[in-house]
Amino acid sequence: MLKWLAGVLLVLIVLLQYRLWLGEGGLRELAETRARADAMETANEPLRARNQRLAAEVRDLKTGLDAVEERGRSELGMVRRDEQFFWVPGVVIESALIEQHALSQDIGEGRP
Repeated sequence: MLKWLAGVLLVLIVLLQYRLWLGEGGLRELAETRARADAMETANEPLRARNQRLAAEVRDLKTGLDAVEERGRSELGMVRRDEQFFWVPGVVIESALIEQHALSQDIGEGRP
């Protein structure tokens, strides 16, 4: 009787261990799910950064005219009435440099 009970318990433990390690919802599936989640997190990092930049731009557009003025200057080539515009042929300014300059000014002024 005791040997029979020990055998049943041993078989039960083996089945439970199999299910834990290899079965549905086991540790192997958990490791695969974590790997997929890490890959998705890595893929989402640039998107989060882009969203933060866009949110900062929306905030700036809602609160101040500086961003509107800069947009008008960079995208539409607008100039104030009291300014003079000089065009130098062959010189191209990258829009990324303009944006970077604007962001550095925002950070220097304490804007988010």
